[in-house]
Amino acid sequence: MERASHSTGKVYSLQLCPGYRKPMQMVNQVEAIENLGFKNDRHAIPDSSRQILLIEKEILDELKLMPGQVKENITTEGIQLMQLNPRQRLRIGSDVIVEITKVCSPCGRMEEIRAGLLQELAGRRGILARVIKGGIVRRGDVVQQIGA
Repeated sequence: MERASHSTGKVYSLQLCPGYRKPMQMVNQVEAIENLGFKNDRHAIPDSSRQILLIEKEILDELKLMPGQVKENITTEGIQLMQLNPRQRLRIGSDVIVEITKVCSPCGRMEEIRAGLLQELAGRRGILARVIKGGIVRRGDVVQQIGA
């Protein structure tokens, strides 16, 4: 069944990566810092194209995975992230703006979660983004495509 195209959704879940190979920490809100990423996240690196990973809850549900299990920072609901292209932008909440950099390719670590997951996630692991304008991101915030 094909989903309708949606350019608006919401933040379903937020996660931080506290360190290499450590479990993701669920949080209710987090500070996004311009050209860095999420405060206290291992992947917060200046000028990186991998500052934040977003994935659709609908994909996780289909694959019977929990938010944070594939190491995403933001789990969205209602917006088709995989339809977005590099340089397109999303507004999250009232302040934060992120710019899509690329599709996230699943890595071999996905096989540690479940055999075959690497292949199941091909083309659906989510999108990577960098923070263009910082602010606070909260669970339940609106996520809206705003163009390039």
